[in-house]
Amino acid sequence: MASIKKLAALALLGLAACSAQSGAKPKSASSGPKIAEPWTGDPYPSTYHAYPGVPTLVTDVTILDGEGARIDDGQILFADGKVVALGQSVPAPAGATVIDGKGKWVTPGIIDIHSHLGDYPSPGVKALSDGNEATAPTTPDVWAEHSIWPQDPGFSRALANGGVTTLQILPGSANLMGGRSAVIKNVYSRTVQGMKFPGAAYGLKMACGENPKRVYGGKGREPSTRMGNIAVDRATWAKAVEYRRKWDKYEKDGGEAPARDIGMDTLAGVLAGKILVHNHCYRADEMAIVLDMAKEFGYHVASFQHSVEAYKIPDLLKAADTCASVWADWYGFKMESYDGIPENLALLERSGACATIHSDDPNGIQHLNQEIAKARASGLRMGIDIPREVAWKWASYNPAKALGIADRTGSLKPGKMADVVLWNGDPFSSYTRPEKVWIDGALLYDMHDPKRRPVSDFELGQIGEGDVK
Repeated sequence: MASIKKLAALALLGLAACSAQSGAKPKSASSGPKIAEPWTGDPYPSTYHAYPGVPTLVTDVTILDGEGARIDDGQILFADGKVVALGQSVPAPAGATVIDGKGKWVTPGIIDIHSHLGDYPSPGVKALSDGNEATAPTTPDVWAEHSIWPQDPGFSRALANGGVTTLQILPGSANLMGGRSAVIKNVYSRTVQGMKFPGAAYGLKMACGENPKRVYGGKGREPSTRMGNIAVDRATWAKAVEYRRKWDKYEKDGGEAPARDIGMDTLAGVLAGKILVHNHCYRADEMAIVLDMAKEFGYHVASFQHSVEAYKIPDLLKAADTCASVWADWYGFKMESYDGIPENLALLERSGACATIHSDDPNGIQHLNQEIAKARASGLRMGIDIPREVAWKWASYNPAKALGIADRTGSLKPGKMADVVLWNGDPFSSYTRPEKVWIDGALLYDMHDPKRRPVSDFELGQIGEGDVK
């Protein structure tokens, strides 16, 4: 009898549970569709389309593939915007354009991971100075692409004189968090969306050291010291962690969507691994602190920019999988740059750390090939012999890796974008310049063809009403 009573009680409990479940309200009190986490989308998507190209075979040429390999007297074929094949002998398809590369060199297009073209364009006048939103210590809400002027003559100079096919355009370094960067293809376009590298991750420009403390300390505001820099950073990241927590809870449970905060969207995107951090930092001790702060809040530093003391901490950089983007020989122009040495790149390469060349300059971007030549020569003088084919990684593959696009560009591998430069000699020579430049297989510059020398509308000038026929 006790057993029957127990079964009856269990049955009643089950009916009660079913009744409660049938009358339960759904977890989400929202009647509309759920909003996706805002940092997963792009409200300003790329509209880039490659310019038309033709199947092209370059023969009898020295090839540096960008990943450390070299082919002498080689051939390379690209078609339909992609690298098809390279080696000692590559058959040309019917109708392909064949270029004799005797005495010339082929490399992947240069990728400048640190540029301000477009948001500090030429002419360098106040009306066009749009790179620093120096109104608050942290401005993660601003996006560099909303300042980029596609008419900047610097883009065509970088293409024709420097063989630069891809750039990261960053905000300036007045602020601890200066805003989002944009990765662009170096093509002519009426809009910045028409230049944006399809599918490339956004970056967050951060800065440590002298710049933010000088800008805001001079105004009597925090930060005015290096400890103030880190204090403001940490407080801001703590808010970002809480902002992301609210969105994660909404994603899981539904209900009322959290209020949008455009700056926090960017920082939450960093915490989710969707947006890459590129941190302006000079001193080794500060880079180490930033790496610790990244561990504290759970984000990854993709690169340190300038990093003139990177040679002091190659082990830390390698362990963190963080690239160092450096100049060949800029140093001493302020206290935090005083310990810069020209052997920086060579020492980083010998240690196995990821290192890249970069410009941060509208003139320097026109001869980054010569900058890596200088860095390589500095290594040779101290007994570090880095082959040319390895050194070219500093200009193409390593920056592509730091930008998260190495699977698509940065080296000459079958299936990758045909971003290719034909140099009229050894690109490590100061007498060499680009002869032809292809982006996605389209010939966009040819030193022998005036029609293949891109000029922006700004440089072409305007036609007066009286001149119109």
